[in-house]
Amino acid sequence: MSTKTVSLRKTAYDKLKGMKREGESFSDVVERITDEKSQSLEDLEGSYPQIGEVKEQLKNERKDFKTRDFE
Repeated sequence: MSTKTVSLRKTAYDKLKGMKREGESFSDVVERITDEKSQSLEDLEGSYPQIGEVKEQLKNERKDFKTRDFE
């Protein structure tokens, strides 16, 4: 396995570090957040705690959503 050194601004490093999950390396984080398949709310939930609130709000709005029939 080869490696590369990447320079980041401190603010970018802090954001990336904040997205790390327990046991993840920085490489794991970069791969997870750049993987096109990780665009579900569940995948983002660990990095953005407010996602849980958004999920709940969407769930409630779906209950109230009414469709109408077109003839």
